[in-house]
Amino acid sequence: MGNEKDIAEKTLQSFPDVFADIVNGLVFEGKAVIKEGDLEQSRARSSYTGEKGLRDQERDEVKFWKKEQIRIALIGLENETKEDADMPIRVIGYDGSSYRDQLYQIKDKNGNYRRNTNQRFPIVTLVLYFGCEKPWEAPKTLYENLGKIDKELKPYVNDYKMNLYEIAWLTDEQVKRFKSDFRFVADFFVQKRKNGKYIPSSEQIQHVKEFLDLMKYLTRDNRYQQIYQESQKEGKEINTMCDVLDEAERRGIEKERQNTEEAKKKADEAEKKADEAEKKADEAEKKAEEAQDSVRSLLGTLVELCKKDNLTKEETKDRLRDMYKIKETDQAAYFEEIWNSHN
Repeated sequence: MGNEKDIAEKTLQSFPDVFADIVNGLVFEGKAVIKEGDLEQSRARSSYTGEKGLRDQERDEVKFWKKEQIRIALIGLENETKEDADMPIRVIGYDGSSYRDQLYQIKDKNGNYRRNTNQRFPIVTLVLYFGCEKPWEAPKTLYENLGKIDKELKPYVNDYKMNLYEIAWLTDEQVKRFKSDFRFVADFFVQKRKNGKYIPSSEQIQHVKEFLDLMKYLTRDNRYQQIYQESQKEGKEINTMCDVLDEAERRGIEKERQNTEEAKKKADEAEKKADEAEKKADEAEKKAEEAQDSVRSLLGTLVELCKKDNLTKEETKDRLRDMYKIKETDQAAYFEEIWNSHN
């Protein structure tokens, strides 16, 4: 799929012990049929012709299962956190490409190309669904993908069933079949689906970094990756899910303390700004009062001059407006008071 989450998934599942354990746990009911040493890495990328020419498609993880250098099967893993209505068709594309690869010419020991006459081997793709809110309800077969097929044509249309495993809906007995770090992944999702919470295990995690990277992308919780990074800086060991959750709780408490301090700091800053705003408002009010006193004083002086010239009230208003350029709106607030006080 090519995104960051799939890179994390492939990193954990690329370990032979994890890959073999997943297949043994799901396909062989926990029996150790496939050994770590029986696995050989295969290329995950293949090509197909699309509308815009040659396109690449990439599996999440794929390995050969071999016995004494004879390839028994090619097994691929596909990880899904959400339903994909076209998943059966995608699986056909992966499997068909792998079957087609078996027809290509190969080099012999002398470096010459020859037709590949090796025994053909089966291709098996396992789809691992990590959603825990609801079971997979999208198509699981090609028939379901195609919808209604003409009844006369249907006998000639080959169906194709994908091997879907809904990890969060595994039984406790099925989870116990896993012996690698994948059992922590399966146990986490089963518990979250059943109880809405997770009680951690005290068993040892083998691939700590890769496990926590996977948990980050499957749960969208950055703390898993941050816990590992911080533990490396501080020289702390993270070995179990108990360690992980203890550290997550510690980080949560520390984060809460930081949030409290930050909130207090913001409250202090807000209070300071409010005090400054109140101070500015007081200063503005004081200046407004001083301005009003100045206007009242000026009007008083001018009205007194007009009265000395024996002007009437209306004549005084006219002079204030025309000679002294004081608008009637500015006169209105104090004129009557000042006029009467000079009688």
